Amino acid sequence: MAEVTIYCTMSCPYCTMAKRLLDSKGVKYQSIDVGGNAALWAEMEAKTGRNTVPQIYIGTHHVGGFDDLSAADKRGEIDPLLNA
Repeated sequence: MAEVTIYCTMSCPYCTMAKRLLDSKGVKYQSIDVGGNAALWAEMEAKTGRNTVPQIYIGTHHVGGFDDLSAADKRGEIDPLLNA
């Protein structure tokens, strides 16, 4: 299974929803809490080009935020990425 990374904050409801979606699929992921850490937040922004959380990677593929993850899942695109 591909490595999954989520840049998130502890108080973000969309981060929680993204984790729940991945949990429902039995996916293990690395959660990087960027809240309160300007250096990690800047690293996330530089890597993703976005300044909102969550930001989700499956392998080297940048999925985007929760809305992107949910839409891709509904289109059947997440499982193939996870199993690549």
